[in-house]
Amino acid sequence: MKNWKLAPKDTELAKYVQWYWFLEKESSDSGHSWPKLYPDPATHLIVADNKHYFHYETETNLYSGCGSHLIFPHRNAFVMDHQKPFRILGIKFKVGAFYSLEHLNSLFDIDTIQAIDFGKLLGKKHAVVERLLSASAEEKVATRDLLDQILTPCVSKVSEDRHSELTRKVLPLLCTTSIAALGDKLHCAQRTVERSFLRTTGLTLKQCKSMFRLENLLSRLYKQDSKHIDWRTLAADYEFSDQPHLIRYLKSCINETPREYALKRDLTIDVYGSFEFT
Repeated sequence: MKNWKLAPKDTELAKYVQWYWFLEKESSDSGHSWPKLYPDPATHLIVADNKHYFHYETETNLYSGCGSHLIFPHRNAFVMDHQKPFRILGIKFKVGAFYSLEHLNSLFDIDTIQAIDFGKLLGKKHAVVERLLSASAEEKVATRDLLDQILTPCVSKVSEDRHSELTRKVLPLLCTTSIAALGDKLHCAQRTVERSFLRTTGLTLKQCKSMFRLENLLSRLYKQDSKHIDWRTLAADYEFSDQPHLIRYLKSCINETPREYALKRDLTIDVYGSFEFT
């Protein structure tokens, strides 16, 4: 298995794209064939060749197809079919970025997966996907630079307004500030903060804050052996009222209790790693 993660080099693009990532599962790789993609407030654009089969399912919905696709912010975990080898590139947009990108915002559809023609979407020839994927495993810097070049036209037409500007101020505060205090912190009405955030992200402040907390919690669990996890301490550290509260929270987010998760370790971070910057 190969993976990497790099931030955009272009400073203007970095306002909207958080990072690029690469993942390759080879035929010799072992691991979970049906990993879970946990809830995420950000949109990911997956670049894949036309033969790449994708499959995402929840208890109520199934999204499948071939080729490049968009994973929009989702409030429930997706189970993915990763039985066969694959090579994909990902573009992780910043939370709320699609709202400002005139070239892409009409596609936004929360809690869904949408197949796309990557070349056509960005006005490039189909060969660009093959070029990106062929170089991505070994030439990550060159791939990053090519992605910067391809995506730069997207940020040449942006539509910033008071809602996107307010959301950009909210995001860095969300993990460390109570939702009720955001209005005072930003010197505006609390209701204004809530409406602008929902308008730009498709999520409530509470939903997004919960997803940030989940990601931080899972990053910590990833570094711990299942036998040594102290769930009581985790509940206290992540401001759950008690251990049953943490159990209910994980069950609602990933459809597993802490005990089930510790046994399965079937989330993407467990199967493919944490994608540290390289």
